[in-house]
Amino acid sequence: MQSLKVYSRDGCHLCELLMEELLPLVRGRLDVEICDIDSRPDWREKYDIRIPVVEFDNRPICQYSLDRPAISRLLESLSAESGE
Repeated sequence: MQSLKVYSRDGCHLCELLMEELLPLVRGRLDVEICDIDSRPDWREKYDIRIPVVEFDNRPICQYSLDRPAISRLLESLSAESGE
């Protein structure tokens, strides 16, 4: 199963809210990989206060809050590609 990457950090309220909204939307369709930006200096430098960031295939999908239409478009395109 393909996956989304969510760049976040522990204790980030916006990150927690985004995950609460995101998980039900993608459950069973995409895996979600949570990347703690404080675990790697390059992530911390790149994202620092820009979190949360959701990426798919190294492309940003949304930042700071969940972009439901963007997630819906992504899911629709993946369904079309797989012939569902």
